[in-house]
Amino acid sequence: MSKKKSRPRPEPASLGLPCVGVESHAHLDIGEYDEEGVGAVLDRARAAGVSAVGNVFLGPAAYAAHRERFDGRPEVFFLLGVHPCDAAKAGPGDVAAMAAAFAAEARLRGVGEIGLDYYWDAATAEAQKRLFREQLELARGLGRPAVIHSREAEADTLAILDDMGFRDRPLVWHCFGGGAELAGAIFSRGWHLSIPGPVTYPKNVALARAVAAMDLSRVLLETDAPYLAPEPWRGKRNEPAFLAFTCLRVAELTGREPAEVWRLTGDNARRVFGL
Repeated sequence: MSKKKSRPRPEPASLGLPCVGVESHAHLDIGEYDEEGVGAVLDRARAAGVSAVGNVFLGPAAYAAHRERFDGRPEVFFLLGVHPCDAAKAGPGDVAAMAAAFAAEARLRGVGEIGLDYYWDAATAEAQKRLFREQLELARGLGRPAVIHSREAEADTLAILDDMGFRDRPLVWHCFGGGAELAGAIFSRGWHLSIPGPVTYPKNVALARAVAAMDLSRVLLETDAPYLAPEPWRGKRNEPAFLAFTCLRVAELTGREPAEVWRLTGDNARRVFGL
């Protein structure tokens, strides 16, 4: 019996989206892209209609070590923050080093990803909260958006943000995976959220329903590459070009044309990050 041939996966450039989309959150400085190099990855993103890419450096050491790989790629802007899962090993000088980096580099447009993660590292909850507050203070002082990571810690995350007066301040809730109630809590505070590839997964019913009801005026798109590749590339290494498939699903859920969603979410990203 012959093996059933797998259907070819469509290339993102084949969707024909205009070059106005914004990839708001990717990690292109980590090892998954070393062999090929980020240049080819960014070229494919451009061909798929991605006009700007936000690269997220997880701490000042990563920023210092890898920022030069984006020299000559003006479409890449930077975010910098210490991830909550690194709270236990964060040094006392990390936030000061971040402040110095922001003072020296105009491409740094947001403080993140920062927040709380009780899924991977609940044992360090108190250390995470201290670090989160310190980095929120930095974001507030800089007038830059805070980009939030929150996993199984939504109540504490919202409580800290409320306590620190972040209502109506620039903020993006990264990798949104919740339902309508969490989306409402975010939007009611004047914040943005970004939708990742898992919105394309058939079993994510609550997320799909939440997105279907959203006013897209505060919605961004992201890949979180190299993680969370959308259908039809699920299971492969993610990259910014695949943002086009997330856009396609959001358009389907909201009853809009893909090009309209692409432009609208791109404009939202340009506005919140000052691009």
